[in-house]
Amino acid sequence: MGLADLHLHTIYSYDGTASLAAVLNRAKQIGLDVIAVTDHDEIMGALKALELAPNYGVEVIPGSEITTADGDLLALFIKEKVQAGLSLVETVLRVRELGGVCIAPHPMAGGMGMKSLSGRVILKALRIPQVADTLIGIETYNGTAIDRISNHYANILASRLHIAKTGNSDAHTIDTIGFGVTEFEGHTAADLVSALRNKATKARRQKEWSPFRILGSWGIRYVESAFVRITGLAWA
Repeated sequence: MGLADLHLHTIYSYDGTASLAAVLNRAKQIGLDVIAVTDHDEIMGALKALELAPNYGVEVIPGSEITTADGDLLALFIKEKVQAGLSLVETVLRVRELGGVCIAPHPMAGGMGMKSLSGRVILKALRIPQVADTLIGIETYNGTAIDRISNHYANILASRLHIAKTGNSDAHTIDTIGFGVTEFEGHTAADLVSALRNKATKARRQKEWSPFRILGSWGIRYVESAFVRITGLAWA
């Protein structure tokens, strides 16, 4: 059984704190087969992680967490930056043109500036065949969500829509990588996509911290990484 964390942020996100090397090393240490680097409205870190991945024995899916007009969207298997601010449907179709697939992260979650898709928006978008063929999963467990009840609602939504379920960490620090994972048959990214399309993935909680500990850890790591963010230097 393979394990993937498909929602990770690095120093290339405005609120990320971890270097690419640290993320890859941590993923290897905890036994992840596949990770997706999904920085906010950015692709550069993901592409660099793709280059570094062979040195760590972890497969990297290049991606981005895109800010749509309707809420955040995870785009996977893309190598070009997608414009922020488009509608959910427009964004999914653009990702489709780039050969990627999408997952709805932390749907219906609120708090801490979270920009989440509503169940209504997702349902309406999935009525379009091209969108349904591209938006193939819902994040039903987010390991660092402050709004924990949203995980429960996301699971109900995915079950009713008969769409693949994923578990991810949404890690913004090295400490929380792998708190949520997606189980799938096989060990490669190709196996993962097949499992997503066949609705054969399983969301799993690995570890859980209190909201206070999550915020405290992020605050410490954010201060530690301040120099890199202020100077614009990239951690490789």
